[in-house]
Order: sequence, then structure tokens, then C-alpha cells
Amino acid sequence: MTDSYVCIDLETTGLDPKRDKIIEIGAVKIERGEIVGEWETFVNPERKLEERIVELTGIRDEQLAGAKKMAEIFPELLSFLGDHAILGHSVLFDFSFLKKAAVNERLTFEKKGIDTLKIARKYLKDLESRSLESLCRHYGIPHNAHRALEDARATVALYRKLLDEFYEKEEEAGEKSLFRPRPLLYQAKRDTPLTIPQKEQLYKLLDKHKLIVDYEIESLTRSEASRKIDQILVKYGR
Repeated sequence: MTDSYVCIDLETTGLDPKRDKIIEIGAVKIERGEIVGEWETFVNPERKLEERIVELTGIRDEQLAGAKKMAEIFPELLSFLGDHAILGHSVLFDFSFLKKAAVNERLTFEKKGIDTLKIARKYLKDLESRSLESLCRHYGIPHNAHRALEDARATVALYRKLLDEFYEKEEEAGEKSLFRPRPLLYQAKRDTPLTIPQKEQLYKLLDKHKLIVDYEIESLTRSEASRKIDQILVKYGR
């Protein structure tokens, strides 16, 4: 059993780490079973939030405008995480976004993790849903959903419930694997900035069609710029 770890949760602009960005990070550090620290921060995604994300999280563009960018935040996060394994509900989701951010900054980010969702899927098969929100209701855990630090706190409480209820069953089965940190694997490629021809084409298209956009052209990656150009061409033509 692991009693020292960092539980981490992210809020993001979407579900795809290749396209979407982190907007909030919350983390709770546990050592020898006791909470010894918490850490949270907004992250400037350098893009306007979609209304569905605003409605889901309650986070607004003005809250992110003055926040640091991920490149500035990552060293602080690495310091807080230290050598601890990470805990999460669907932990690979959060790891994939962090891995992508690390690769973009040419940083190494290798971690082991424990996933409360996998434990719940094995032992709570009769529940209609094993989302964090549903499991918190099941165990009577107070939970303000879809904010990073609140989700991290709730996941710590959930993990303790799962340990109390199911750890001995894993031990009796000679497994214990679900309660043991295992390497988290996600292949991420570094984003490359948009090319000069892409930038020139975008500015020409915006000027020609009198378009106002809600993103910073200079901060686009090559793949993002390509998608933006294709979207304009499909909708407005050349």
C-alpha cells in the first residue's frame, strides 16, 4: 500500500491533450497517510474558453488572463510533486496533459500512478456510474465538482474509502496491483510553432474576409494554424 503520494486534478479546455490546454491545476500532497500540503493555480491557455467549459467549471476568461502560462508553472509543479507517485480519478487523462506540457518545454516527466477509477471499476461494478461525482455521492464525500483542487481533495477521500473497503481483498487475492503505483505511459510529440508562410496566409485571410478572431496568431502551433486556415477556407473561400 502506498501512503505517500500527490493527488492531482486538472481542468482543461477539452479532452484531447494534442489540441486542448490546461486551465487549472489542483494538487494535494499526502505523506504517511496525512495531508501535508495543497497547491493550486490557474493556467493561461492563450485562447478564449468555449461556453460549455465556462458552464462546466465556472472559470472565466478574465480569471485566466493574468495567470501564468504553463511554461512558467511547470517548474513549480515539478517541485511540489517531487518523487511522489500521483493519484487521480482516470489518472492517465491528467498525466497525458502534463506529459504533453513537459514535452513542449523539453522537460522529462515520467511518473507512476494509482487510478481510483480502475479500483472502482473492479470492485463497484453494480453502481450505475463510477464517475468521481457519483462515487462521492455513494460514499457521502462532500464534493464541489469540476474545480481542480476540490476534485483532488475528493479523490483523496475516495481513495481512503477504497483502501478501507477493498485493500484486504486485493491482498488476499495476492495482487494488490491496483493499490500499487504503476508506470504511466503516454507518447507525446512536441508542438512546433506556426511557419512564416502560415502566419502570412492567416493574416491575409483575416484581412480579406474582415474577420476578428479570439486567439493569438503568434501563439499558434503549426497544426493549430493549419486547422484555422482550413476552417476559414471552407467557410469563406480564398
